[in-house]
Amino acid sequence: MSSGTAPEWASAGDLELIERYRATSDPSFLGALFERYAHLAMGVSLRYLRNRQEAEDVVMEVYERLTTALLKHDVANFKSWFYAVVANHCRMALRHRKRTPLTVEASDELLDAVLACVPAPHEGDGAEEELEALRSALGRLGEGQRRCIELFYLDGHSYAEVARQTGYAANEVKSHIQNGKRSLRILLTTRPG
Repeated sequence: MSSGTAPEWASAGDLELIERYRATSDPSFLGALFERYAHLAMGVSLRYLRNRQEAEDVVMEVYERLTTALLKHDVANFKSWFYAVVANHCRMALRHRKRTPLTVEASDELLDAVLACVPAPHEGDGAEEELEALRSALGRLGEGQRRCIELFYLDGHSYAEVARQTGYAANEVKSHIQNGKRSLRILLTTRPG
């Protein structure tokens, strides 16, 4: 490519680039495909992680993952599949991120999960007010629900790790988390405001 012109296959469709990559393992095909959607990967990563350096790391990790994933998986719609791969990778990164107890950053994922079905915040609420409301609501949960939610969302442990630490069976952990989120949603939507 020293002549400055794009290769003849640069305008090929996503599926054609995937097929060429699978047939040859030539990284230039994967690179061309990845370049088309790198902005999507960065946008998704920033939305989840809210940290540019971590988002850039995730984008590079996803690229590395693609080198083998595209050889194993049949992909009918690359853009949708790629979005799901990036989002799942970000969720894993969040789970493995060690967090300090209930800071604004540590509560973001829990707030997103709880407030997904909640109307807009009360007039004048900001991050600190939301954080205080979440702290208060967490304190009002039963011990099992509170402990499972803290371990899963705030400490980033998997269901299995939460089960090991609490002594609950895996289905009890899932139940505590689901019921705890529902209770938090109720507590946060019925608070005075």
